Amino acid sequence: MIDPFIVSPGLACFLLVGGFILLVALRVPVAFALGLATIPVISIELRLTPFIVLDRTFQSYNSFILLAVPFFLLAANLMNSGKITDKLIDLARVLTGWMPGGLGHVNVAVSMLFAGISGSSTADAAGVGKILIPAMEREGYDKRFAIAITACSSVMGVIIPPSILMVVWGGVMNISVGALFLAGAIPGLMIGFALMATVYGYAKVYDYPTVGRPTFKVFFDTFKGSILALLTPIFVIGSIVAGIVTPTESAIIAAIYALCLGMFVYRTVTIKDLGFVLYDTGKFASISLFAIGTASAFGWLLAFYNVPRLIVDLMTAWEFGIFGTSIMIASLFLFFGLFIDAIPTIIILGTVLLPVAQAVGMHPVVFAIIGIISLAFGLVTPPYGLCLLISAAIGGLNVTQVLRDVVIILIPMLLILLLIIIVPDIALWLPKTLMPATFQ
Repeated sequence: MIDPFIVSPGLACFLLVGGFILLVALRVPVAFALGLATIPVISIELRLTPFIVLDRTFQSYNSFILLAVPFFLLAANLMNSGKITDKLIDLARVLTGWMPGGLGHVNVAVSMLFAGISGSSTADAAGVGKILIPAMEREGYDKRFAIAITACSSVMGVIIPPSILMVVWGGVMNISVGALFLAGAIPGLMIGFALMATVYGYAKVYDYPTVGRPTFKVFFDTFKGSILALLTPIFVIGSIVAGIVTPTESAIIAAIYALCLGMFVYRTVTIKDLGFVLYDTGKFASISLFAIGTASAFGWLLAFYNVPRLIVDLMTAWEFGIFGTSIMIASLFLFFGLFIDAIPTIIILGTVLLPVAQAVGMHPVVFAIIGIISLAFGLVTPPYGLCLLISAAIGGLNVTQVLRDVVIILIPMLLILLLIIIVPDIALWLPKTLMPATFQ
């Protein structure tokens, strides 16, 4: 006889997901909501104890690759504190400032450069926004546009390698982080160029000014001043692709390199500054890692009740095909990104949908890039929209006041996502070329 107190998969899914949604609606922080949502199931399921769930939470931290998360955050904070971001802004100004809507292009260009070093969109929005939003306003740009383009361009921080989300994705789903880094490069650049085209359109409509065309001497001096910062992505990505270091070791190299630049080369980071940097890094890293732990426990319970298998069977029965499945996967990540931070979404939704993608023949790297780009948009879409919240706070406006411009700017970015779904070789070409052994 089956014990009546053993929870069925359907009831378990209802209790877990329903409890989580209720807690989020009550404004409980996502990381806590994920952990608290497991309590009803544990309380009535005879086969489970709280210690099993706690064990799964702590096991998720037993991952060498996740050490890369705090070190990439440290590198980003050191760059902002050490005025390395200023060097990148100066370079972006001479590269793109002469075009119509000059500071708008500078905003996009510096986000592309910053993304190639930090791996963090929130650090990008905070570091770049504090400088360029006031500067754009002084030059006559609409403040709403300045906030919107800062927020939207900052999402490239998790798409253009190195990327913290790619490190987490690779660690959770056992996919080569180097391959993910390479796969994100071309889509990230395409999104950057799409943003520049949008800025150009705004500049023509609203007659935004240019910064002025630089002389060769100015360009050379600026490039020389930023060359040390630009070497960071070469060290980070190149060393991983070459198989010299692991992603975690490359993150440590990036942090040490940023520290040396700030303290000994540019001399803009003092011992006192270093204390604040370490505190901020520890604070944000603990938030991310705590979310990883509770999300892992939540996801383990879903797997315990075979919920992923039920979803795979359901999606296979619908016979969407690879294109329809890709659209569905992107839509789910876009929807979840509206409400939940990207890291727990990767652990919960990504692990559930990976078998669905594999069932239709989608390459795991393509699946990862579709998921990461879709989640990146969640950084600028309310109610979560962390990068939008940061940028709006810097600009002194309410989020609702800039939503119209955000939607306009997001449209070409969504078209790039659709193009990657239609032509997945856009993401696969670079890793296949430089890391062929990964695809054998």
